[in-house]
Amino acid sequence: QVQLVESGGGLVQAGGSLRLSCAASGRTFSNYNMGWFRQAPGKEREFVAAIRWNGGSRNYADSVKGRFTISRDNAKMTVYLQMNSLKPEDTAVYYCAADRRAFRPVTGIVEYDYYYWGQGTQVTVSS
Repeated sequence: QVQLVESGGGLVQAGGSLRLSCAASGRTFSNYNMGWFRQAPGKEREFVAAIRWNGGSRNYADSVKGRFTISRDNAKMTVYLQMNSLKPEDTAVYYCAADRRAFRPVTGIVEYDYYYWGQGTQVTVSS
């Protein structure tokens, strides 16, 4: 069984920064692509960013390109989401997720590509 635990969420003013972390346990972390998704109140969960198992490729939603950076430390079994220039519309619960397949060459941008999910961490950006 895989466990994913997010941390780092909180309340920040518009223009500020936060770094989310997602610690994994239970299987060989370095073999799997990892992703971040978010869900705002009253909206469906949406893709934010993804990183390939070896860190060699990254994918971002258009809404966060240039502001968010996904990274991973396979030795620490942790994936990060650095969020800069935050906007009120970034307010959401942020979830990390682990790919259902090992060594997938393309990072997934849909929920179906991911099998394991964390419990989420709340990010609130005030205007």
